[in-house]
Amino acid sequence: MIVGVPKEIKNNEFRVGLTPGAVAEFVAHGHSVLVEAGAGVGSTFGDTEYSAAGAQMVPSADEVFARADMIVKVKEPQAEEIVKLRPGQILYTFLHLAPDLPQTEGLIKSKAVCIAYETVELPNRSLPLLAPMSEVAGRMAAQVGAAYLQKPNGGRGVLMGGIPGVLPAKVVVLGGGVVGTNAAYVAMGMGADVTIMDVNLDRLRYLDEIWGNRVRTMFSSKLNVSQVIGEADLVIGAVLLVGAKTPFLVTRDMLSTMRTGAVIVDVSVDQGGCIETTKPTTHADPTFVVDGVLHYGVANMPGAVPHTSTLGLTNATLRQGLAIADKGWKQAVLDDASLAKGVNIIDGAVTYEPVAQAHGMEFTPLSEMIGSAAAS
Repeated sequence: MIVGVPKEIKNNEFRVGLTPGAVAEFVAHGHSVLVEAGAGVGSTFGDTEYSAAGAQMVPSADEVFARADMIVKVKEPQAEEIVKLRPGQILYTFLHLAPDLPQTEGLIKSKAVCIAYETVELPNRSLPLLAPMSEVAGRMAAQVGAAYLQKPNGGRGVLMGGIPGVLPAKVVVLGGGVVGTNAAYVAMGMGADVTIMDVNLDRLRYLDEIWGNRVRTMFSSKLNVSQVIGEADLVIGAVLLVGAKTPFLVTRDMLSTMRTGAVIVDVSVDQGGCIETTKPTTHADPTFVVDGVLHYGVANMPGAVPHTSTLGLTNATLRQGLAIADKGWKQAVLDDASLAKGVNIIDGAVTYEPVAQAHGMEFTPLSEMIGSAAAS
């Protein structure tokens, strides 16, 4: 199979779909790898490293898309990339389709096979390809929040850890999953007063067992959320419904109870956000203010630390990527039920139900599409 790695073109996205080490693995399995010149520079991987690993460097994304059987990316394809996809071509990347109708419609029209990292799901409900980026984003959320709490950056002027005689910042983390746990871990390490909220009592019990009284755990009801955010200096949105649009836990009305200069970092923004007033922003223009509350809504937070992020992402995605290249996508998903959940669109049909529901589209079970693909 010919595997293609184009340079990411999303605003301030410096990650790359494959490291030179990952390229070497594909080559060792007998595949050809095309890498767009300069694709890895933002992640500190030079063209010579890719060439040494066995990649063929090509001058343009157009050539990558035209020649490759499978496109391996990081972020969702932009409009100018979607039109380069062709029927039957495999797209292996983050997609986040539920809140993004234009992208969904574009991928349907392309008739490509679209496999989303974020919906590959193990039997225990964990998300192995999303997890490393959730870890990065969660840890970054506390760092970013601490920076924006500083007065010159628009915040209240509160130090996360306080000092002797002065209370630390109050941090509320909405969601106790991978993002929320990592956000709480770093905020706690910075000395903040951390409350983590979730609807899963078993998860709260687990966090209480491992951290004890170093953090507060609280059930995430509408009343509880409205009460704690009024005293918060920093609110971190870390809610995820796999493949679906995130519900609003903090409404516009609740925002009026927050302190002027408080900060919201909504990591959930790439799935629609769990704060009603959140909207996607970029690293070039990351924040905005609503009712005196500073909002940070960058949808590709890990792109700010691309060396770490690219290594972590490739560690997670390589095994399934090799399986797709070795066996073809149909056999790979037949052999791996977890990977099968990553298939969102095939030949113009939406095969991931939460995406179909989000857009009011027809849902086609993957089994039907695999059968029709095999028959053809």
